Amino acid sequence: MSDKIKKAVELYNKGEFEEAIDIFSSVLETEKPTVEVYNTIGLCYNSVGNTEKAEDCFLKAIELEPKAPEPYINLADLYYKNKDFANGIELLCQGCYQIPDNMVLRHFLARFYMEDSRLDLAIDELENILDVQPENFDAYYDLGKVHFELGNYACAIENFENVLEFKENNQWIYFYLAQAYEANDEIDKAISNYLKTIARDDGFYQAYKKVAILFMARGDYEDAIEYFEDYLELDVPEEEKKNITELVKRIKKKIGDEK
Repeated sequence: MSDKIKKAVELYNKGEFEEAIDIFSSVLETEKPTVEVYNTIGLCYNSVGNTEKAEDCFLKAIELEPKAPEPYINLADLYYKNKDFANGIELLCQGCYQIPDNMVLRHFLARFYMEDSRLDLAIDELENILDVQPENFDAYYDLGKVHFELGNYACAIENFENVLEFKENNQWIYFYLAQAYEANDEIDKAISNYLKTIARDDGFYQAYKKVAILFMARGDYEDAIEYFEDYLELDVPEEEKKNITELVKRIKKKIGDEK
């Protein structure tokens, strides 16, 4: 690596992207281009908001070395942030063809399929990843989300439960698992997981409302009131607070009428 490239990389690492671009540009005029130079200058351009030049640099890096994963990943990230799913899918299919054993590219491709509502293809990619990496909890998580969206609630539950083998204290996993159990009409398990969500994050307002509604539907009015009132203490819109306050009043009246 030449002194110029070392200096440009140093400037990139310090966040001085414009200065790094100037040096990299001079390098490209005087030295043989490399994947690393094109990839890093692409990152610089992306950091200053020049996505067209960033895309061009990443594509040149891929052209120089089609089996280098970093330019695919960086360009796919650019496409993902810009919601350019068609180009992202085309790019990642090319990357997976060139580097079939790279599970990062396959997982990125699965997420593009998810965003593009091509859920069957997303499932295929995620299952392929899990065949190779059976402890990849991110793949289980995404697979759970896909199955939930498709209405395959039992499969969603299975995959979210698999995530918990690796991430026991993640409130979002318990919340998604609770939603899947609720959709699958397993109300006791749904309540249990909403309560686990709250135990791990006492500001998770969605879980308070969800569990209160389930308690109310089950006829556990005192528990419903408790969690609705806790919900009202959180940062929810005023109109929502008004509606829930009225609901609590009706529940209390119902309890009084039944005594």
